[in-house]
Amino acid sequence: MPAPWRRAWTAWRSPNFVEGRGAALLWRGGSPRYNAGMHEHGHSFGNNLLIALPSLQDSQFERSVTLICQHDGDGAMGVVVNRPSEYTLGEVLQQMGISSDSESLQSQIVLAGGPVHPERGFVLHDGDREWDSTLAVGDGLFLTTSRDVLEALARGEGPGQAVVALGCAGWGAGQLEQELVDDSWLMVPTRRDVLFDLPLPQRWQAAAGSIGVDLVNVAGHSGHA
Repeated sequence: MPAPWRRAWTAWRSPNFVEGRGAALLWRGGSPRYNAGMHEHGHSFGNNLLIALPSLQDSQFERSVTLICQHDGDGAMGVVVNRPSEYTLGEVLQQMGISSDSESLQSQIVLAGGPVHPERGFVLHDGDREWDSTLAVGDGLFLTTSRDVLEALARGEGPGQAVVALGCAGWGAGQLEQELVDDSWLMVPTRRDVLFDLPLPQRWQAAAGSIGVDLVNVAGHSGHA
């Protein structure tokens, strides 16, 4: 593995602010447990899926599906859930000094969660347990950045459903709202099968299909492949 990988997991020890296509915040100052609900400027988009429309001219997000984990007056952050990274979870655990006898866990593909701080790790999971650094995304859905959740997964004692991602996506104040107005994205309610079950190549179409949108037809009308 390349040398930068050895610096990749500092985030498991010290979750912090992240900046992306703006200045989205991952954790509020003081406490890592911040529930993404209503914010002072209106309704939160947290716990929804953001689907890139064919008209979006951004190679980093083409045909992407992003779970919006937090949205408030300062911006938004999310994790892309349909793009593979070049790493497996076994490689991640090995680099962190965590052993596991589970071949299925070790072979699990780590997601490329977005272009913001790609050296930082995020675990998106279900369950009701609070780990050391956990963001409540929605009912029974969490985002954790602390090492303890990986150690539990390796022991077979972790959440029932979990995916690991490197990096995230971020938007500054008002940026996501404007991009929605500009028809760059389609927003739909979160679907657990899109997050945890479906093969990665199927998630883009399946997420849009949950509200009856056929992205193939959208692509035909927009003139983009």
